[in-house]
Amino acid sequence: KIRKSKNITLTELANLTGIDIGHLSHIENGQRNPSHKALKAICKALDVPYQQLMYSYDKTLNSNQLEYGIINHISCNKILAVDKISGFIDSPSNIPNSSIAIKINDDSMEPYMKNKAYVYVEFNAPLNNNDIGIFSLNDKILIRKFILDSGNIILRAENQKYSDIYIDNENDNFYIIGKVFNNFIENT
Repeated sequence: KIRKSKNITLTELANLTGIDIGHLSHIENGQRNPSHKALKAICKALDVPYQQLMYSYDKTLNSNQLEYGIINHISCNKILAVDKISGFIDSPSNIPNSSIAIKINDDSMEPYMKNKAYVYVEFNAPLNNNDIGIFSLNDKILIRKFILDSGNIILRAENQKYSDIYIDNENDNFYIIGKVFNNFIENT
């Protein structure tokens, strides 16, 4: 997706990276994972941050995710800006893929997740239907349930006072930042 969006041919990418065109083709088709060295070379050639693609390194998309074009909503060249760091919290061993803990700043997910609770997030994880995720929508950060329904992507709050948000693929600037795990901790 990135290569094509930058109008770089497979041959050009092979020349830029020194990686055999056949191997690149297998990587693009999901038949092989690149080594970390190869992924770094590909990222450098495509001018995208390496770390962002590392989050999705060994993820495979299911047919539902492919049908809805989830890959088009995973950012490969943006990072989350954090305005305040509160410190460290323990990362549970049953969430080995958590990248960061983020404090919820509204009541949109109550009663399931309380305002001011921390949630664990795995960056750039492709979401399945009904997963809870953290999203960037038109430069606003939201935590919502991710719904795939009849060709639509819907962001749904648990709190009924919030309306569903229907994503307009043509006009909305929408990115999946990551998957929120079911575990969360209350701010004490």
